[in-house]
This record gives sequence, C-alpha cells and structure tokens, in this order.
Amino acid sequence: MKYTTLPNTDLKVSKICLGTMTFGNQNTEAEAHYQLDYAVERGINFLDTAEMYPIGGNAAIFGSTERFIGSWIHKIGKSKRENLVVATKIAGPNRGMAYIRQPLDFTKKSLHEAVDLSLKNLQTEYIDLYQMHWPERVMNMFGQRGVSEIDNRWQDNILEVLTVFEGLIKEGKIKHIGVSNENPWGVMKFLSESEKHNLPRIATIQNPYSLLNRLFEVGLSEICMRENVGLMAYSPLGFGFLTGKHLNGIQPDSRLGLFPNFVRYTNDNCFKVTKLYQELAHDCGLTLTELALAFVNHQKFVTSTIIGATNLDQLEENINAFDVMLTDSVLAEINKIQEKIPNPAP
Repeated sequence: MKYTTLPNTDLKVSKICLGTMTFGNQNTEAEAHYQLDYAVERGINFLDTAEMYPIGGNAAIFGSTERFIGSWIHKIGKSKRENLVVATKIAGPNRGMAYIRQPLDFTKKSLHEAVDLSLKNLQTEYIDLYQMHWPERVMNMFGQRGVSEIDNRWQDNILEVLTVFEGLIKEGKIKHIGVSNENPWGVMKFLSESEKHNLPRIATIQNPYSLLNRLFEVGLSEICMRENVGLMAYSPLGFGFLTGKHLNGIQPDSRLGLFPNFVRYTNDNCFKVTKLYQELAHDCGLTLTELALAFVNHQKFVTSTIIGATNLDQLEENINAFDVMLTDSVLAEINKIQEKIPNPAP
C-alpha cells in the first residue's frame, strides 16, 4: 500500500480510501465489519463516511453506516483507532432528508449537533477529517454542467462556518476540515477567508472524478495543485458502470438497479464511451476496472481514491487495481476517447 499526507496536516493516509455508503442498506453490519477488517489487512487506514449514509437512506436506517463503523471501532479498540484516519460529512440543504435535522444548514447549532451525533455513532473521541457534504448555496452539482444564474437567497456565511470549525478543533472534536461537491469559487472563498482571518484551512475536496467525469480538471485541478488542497476522488468507477457489468443492461441487484433515481451514469453517451474504454483495456491486457482506477490514481492532484464495494471479491479486485501503472501511450489513447465523448456523466 502506498501512503501520502493530507495537505497541510500531519495525517498519513493510504492512497486508497474505503468508502462505506453501502453499510446499513446493501451491506449488513457483519459484512461491513468484514470489509473493514479486510481493508485494514491490506494496508488501508483511511475511511470515509457521512451522517446521511447509507445510500438510498430513509428515517429508519439514517446513521446506520456510521453506527456500523462505530461498532467496529469499539471492537478493534482505542490503540488501533489511533492508526486510522476517519472522515465523515455533514449534510447540507437543498436535498430533502428532513429526517436528519431541520433546518439542514451549517449554522453553529447544526454543526455542533451533527458533529456530536457522528462522534456518538462512530464511538470515537475525535473525527480526523470533517467535511461539508455539499454547499449551502444552490450551484451546479450532481449532473448539472454549469451555473446560469445566482440564487441570492444564500447569504455568505463562510467566515462564520470557519469560526465554528475553529471552536470544534479547539474542543478536540475534529482535527481537520474539507469540502465536498464544491466548485472553484467555493474552494477559493474558503481558502481566502481562512488566510485572511487565521482560521482552519480546508485540507481536502471530495468530488467525483473518473473516466466518465473529468470536469475536476477544469479549474479545480489547478487550484488544488497551486493551493495544496487534496482531491478525495469519489465514484472512480461511476457507480460500478466502469466495471463494464452494465453494458448489456443495468443489473437489477446493483446500485444502479436498486436506486434507479441515480441516472448520472446511465445516459447513452456513458454506454458508448464505456464500450470504447473497455476495448482499450482489453487491448492493453487489463480489465476495465483496472484501467479506470489506475487512471484516477495516476493524477497528481488526487490525494486518495475512494473505492466502495458490496462484497469482498469486489473489494479485493478494486484494491489490486492500484498496482497497475499506465504507460504514456495508454494515457494518450484515453485522452483520445475523452475528446470524442467528453464527460458524459457530469
């Protein structure tokens, strides 16, 4: 396993981060523990979750992902917990889910309530990386390519949010902070406010990045490299689409089959371009999974790649794919395909 350091921190993290959003819906508590045990056995020390998980959540299973991780942390003990880097996220507004809290915002009250609940669920004394799952303001994300107008209902409160985080860090409840599903303006605003007022600095951004969605390269990649913010790349396999298993039809027992409202990766261009990437992978003696994960891992601005699985066979395959190194010629062929059908899953 290869490791790196989260930017501007002393946290050493594995280049693979275990995503856990299937725990509590697609995976039982026992299955979650098996995955966590296997991941640690393979050298992964970086775990990512969120208060809103599991995926496809509802009031009945809300928070079960964190609780499953918490029961595992309790099982392995405090000494082994100290070797882990645990990341979680507070849910923002604009997405429904009134069962989480009302209102869903980043006020001091909401931030403290969310952190305290995550600490309780995770059975830990501190959270290594605390992230805002998406911005409070309305912006282009989850399938939208751009912004055509500004919603003026949101009042800029980034300074206040950073001030609350400073207090939570001083209390020892969280160590570092990050953003997720953000755009260049938001990242720069957080950075400028933290520098201007000597407040906590975002260490990471968690955004989608894959062969099907390389929009991070437009604006955000330069910011992250120049400003030393690390990308935690999520959906590197496009909800499993880049394994190739859906090319003959969406598999009913898969994530895309179980949650048909997630249409980001199921348009015609995703099918067309995935077939091209699969042909390239076979020509190179690779599986499509290996090609897709190796491509993400190759990028300099990627600090860690978040992988998720519903069984140990998938998890083993995903972890093994990080041993693959792509040649310049293969990368050039990938770019040719990207030019033909760019970013079909924004």
